[in-house]
Amino acid sequence: MNDLVKNGVSPAHSNGALGTAGAASWDDELEQVSYKPLTREQAQEFRKKNPSISPWRVVAAQAVVGVLCCLVVWLASGNASMAWSALYGAGAVVLPGALLARGMTRGTVSSVAAASRAAMGFLFWEMLKIAAAVSLLVIAAKVVPNLSWPALLITMVVCMKVNWVALLWRGR
Repeated sequence: MNDLVKNGVSPAHSNGALGTAGAASWDDELEQVSYKPLTREQAQEFRKKNPSISPWRVVAAQAVVGVLCCLVVWLASGNASMAWSALYGAGAVVLPGALLARGMTRGTVSSVAAASRAAMGFLFWEMLKIAAAVSLLVIAAKVVPNLSWPALLITMVVCMKVNWVALLWRGR
């Protein structure tokens, strides 16, 4: 089998159908790919066509949707404890999201060295966000009297779906 690989024949196709020409075409395709840096004007045009969204705008939208869910639950059920549960569910999404947004937007620097720090920073802040959300859920039963888990969880899911809606905002 080593002779097949050395001669450029795929072991899967040991009948020689690809032969050395098949292996050479792969190498040619890889060598032909080149990357050209954008000019200043091209970069500005790209930014204009693909605007970034502030994470604070997403967090604010999550808060608004959470309050609306709370009002809907309160009006539909007439039960204040269900409304508080829904509001707590919104808080369990919005507060950790705000923590992540704060961590990711403070001191942003654009350089090649900062790219790896930004990736590590994102991982750190995302883990902190998850820990905060889990902590809020763990203490929910002690903080909210007569907790309604369905109201809390449904509101959390609705608030988290705002992230998907934020992707549509970029199209504007």
